[in-house]
Formats: sequence, C-alpha cells, structure tokens
Amino acid sequence: MTRAAFLVLTALADQPRHGYGILREVEELSDGEVQLRVGTLYGVLDRLTADGLIVLDREEVQQGRLRRYYRLTDEGVAALDAEAERMAAGAGAAKRRIAEGRRAGTPARPAADGPAGLELPTPPGLAGGYA
Repeated sequence: MTRAAFLVLTALADQPRHGYGILREVEELSDGEVQLRVGTLYGVLDRLTADGLIVLDREEVQQGRLRRYYRLTDEGVAALDAEAERMAAGAGAAKRRIAEGRRAGTPARPAADGPAGLELPTPPGLAGGYA
C-alpha cells in the first residue's frame, strides 16, 4: 500500500470526507510532510474505489459545486488495520534493533560521505573505484 493510499484511508477512518477535506486531513496527519495534489488524490480515490476499499457516500451541492463524500468499506477498515499493524511491527523491530545495537556498543556508521574533511574509499567496481 502506498503512503498516499494509507493516509487517504486514515483520513476516512473516522468519518466520510469530500476531496478537499481529505487533502487537508492528509496534510494534518503527516504533519505537513505530505501535500497531495488534486490529480494525485483523485487517482488514489479511483484505485481505492476499484479495490473496494472506499465507496461514494453521498453527493452534495454547496455554493454551486458538487462535493463527493467518500467513506471506508468494511474491506477498507480491514486493509487499513492490517497496514497499520504491519507498520507498527516494522517500527517495533527497528526500535529493538537500535536498542540492541546500543547495548552491544555497536558504533553508528558515518554518513555516506563521512565526517567533514574525511573521504571514504569507493568500493571496487563503482564509479570512481579502482579497476
């Protein structure tokens, strides 16, 4: 499941929303990190609808514009729950590994380009490596 699909499903978990409401909720859920474009949102909505994870809840006309509200299906709730469990398990595994590394005294590796002024060797066979 893509991050956009996960966030859209999460935005619909508590109540039906229309497109603009989903966009705002996704931005809030991601602390501003994800700002979906309208075209991207409707592509995600189309896929989620085709997969049976969401359905059109209702349509309303407000200020002369049609608003389509979407809601999760039972399958959508199950898919969102399963993805949230998978992500939580992965985060838990990462946290355990980090803690184990700290307890074992495993030093953190330097960034790819190394500390300032320190040039790391390029492995053989890569661009700039030895022949």
